[in-house]
Amino acid sequence: MARIVFAPALQRHVVCPPAEAAGSSVREVLEGALSANPRARGYILDDQGALRKHMVIFIDGRLIRDRSGLSDGVEAGTHIYVMQSLSGG
Repeated sequence: MARIVFAPALQRHVVCPPAEAAGSSVREVLEGALSANPRARGYILDDQGALRKHMVIFIDGRLIRDRSGLSDGVEAGTHIYVMQSLSGG
């Protein structure tokens, strides 16, 4: 199982408690973690299932590459961190 943690800043908008979920890709783990939380799913993913532009996901400290398919590989014990992206002005 992979461990998925949602940044505290997300908690101001939707409840996203840390979770553990099985899967071999970011999509599978994320879907497992959010299956009972459609509001959080809609905040993080768009209607096509791609990562929203204001969100970023890290796997063991590395930014994911596939924002639309979320196909980046995940192994047991992987830590996934979901947060809002930061932008400068």
